[in-house]
Amino acid sequence: MKNFDLVIIGAGPGGYIAAIRAAQLGMSVACIDKFVNQDNKPSLGGTCLNIGCIPSKALLESSELFAKIQHDFIDHGISVSKPTIDLEKMQSRKQKIVNDLTGGVAYLFKKNKVTSIHGHASFVGENDSGIILAVTHHESTEEICGEKVIVATGSMPRALPHLPFDNISVLDNEGALSLTSVPKRLGIIGSGVIGLEMGSVWKRLGSQVTILEAQSSLLASVDKDIAAEALKIYTKDLDLHFEFSVKLGDISVNAKDITIHYHIDDIPKKIVVDKLIVSIGRVPNTHNLHCEKVGIAVDEKGFIAVDSHCQTANPKIWAIGDVVRGPMLAHKAEEEAVAVVEAINGQSTHVNFNTIPWVIYTSPEIAWVGKTEQQLQTEKTLYRVGKFPFAANGRAKGLNETRGFVKILADHHTDEILGMHIIGPFASELITEAVVAMEFKASSEDIARIVHAHPSLSEVIHEAALAVDGRALNM
Repeated sequence: MKNFDLVIIGAGPGGYIAAIRAAQLGMSVACIDKFVNQDNKPSLGGTCLNIGCIPSKALLESSELFAKIQHDFIDHGISVSKPTIDLEKMQSRKQKIVNDLTGGVAYLFKKNKVTSIHGHASFVGENDSGIILAVTHHESTEEICGEKVIVATGSMPRALPHLPFDNISVLDNEGALSLTSVPKRLGIIGSGVIGLEMGSVWKRLGSQVTILEAQSSLLASVDKDIAAEALKIYTKDLDLHFEFSVKLGDISVNAKDITIHYHIDDIPKKIVVDKLIVSIGRVPNTHNLHCEKVGIAVDEKGFIAVDSHCQTANPKIWAIGDVVRGPMLAHKAEEEAVAVVEAINGQSTHVNFNTIPWVIYTSPEIAWVGKTEQQLQTEKTLYRVGKFPFAANGRAKGLNETRGFVKILADHHTDEILGMHIIGPFASELITEAVVAMEFKASSEDIARIVHAHPSLSEVIHEAALAVDGRALNM
């Protein structure tokens, strides 16, 4: 039986980063992963690189360029007659990006002398040397031992009861990213990140998209002003159709189409679609790990119980990423990975959950960090607000991307930034200024006094910070 200082289960963003950092610190490391790609070959990187974050951003970019050619280029004096879609080539480009990045992880494993093992891992027990795991691949099983173990198995899409994913008619994120033709009528259940991003892709490519949402409003966890602006843009500019306060009824699937029955305020409704994306959240991927054999507690939702340092009830085992409390975000998993590995090696580390950024990669993008205005009101925290629109920014005008605004929330007494919320061009890049500022307990005045390049989109953040004190200069 092979022995390692550290065994990591899962090679997604949390797992592979943990493996590389541990190897950098001189540990002998094995990383076990069972994912296979469309060619039925092992592929590192987990959901994020293979069938999630990375391929979705590739298709979002391709579809957005197609939409700009149709609608925006004319404003620049550029005329293109009858642009067409080569979906096979678009998908091929997406897959090349995926292959490059997953191959990059394999290269990094080799470079850092990480032992990569393909198969399904499960706990067997423990001995004096550490934790024993069984690794099953096809019909064969081998056992390995890790002095310490990190569980980083990620999450999987939540299915509707009695409506399993077949990725032919009823699609999860993988199926939604792999369509070989543009459906004429696309239904989406759930208006979260995946629903909005996939709805944007296929709407821009020609689908008629209807999104059914159980809640009474869009993006209930997002700042209310951002959510209201997003709904206006999604419906008016992108022509997505939303139904809120939906109570689902029978859903019938046949070879030709899918019929969805539902109620809104007791009024029966139905839609017929060609494809249905179900995006109602994700669940921890802890099934068949046999955590009970090593004394790890798993709750009724599948989450592994950990302390503030991601350590489980078994002092030799840690868990990170989507299988533990906190947001299901790749960058959260990466930071937990580094923190755990460095803590195992005696270093002082922490992950500040209050400064983890969130992003929705629609057009325009949405990004935020910290508290929303609703949260501050619920907590009865006194605050001040500064807002500034991209419409008044020279760089945004040059880009022809003037929708949206930046909103800063600052403590009424100390002026410390409590949250920043952006809807607009490159919000995913701009939000990092807020993350850095909040990590160092900056005030809105600090940002207001920092020189921002002109002309740049970051000037909108500068003006929003000035607006907290009622002194925006360009409005």
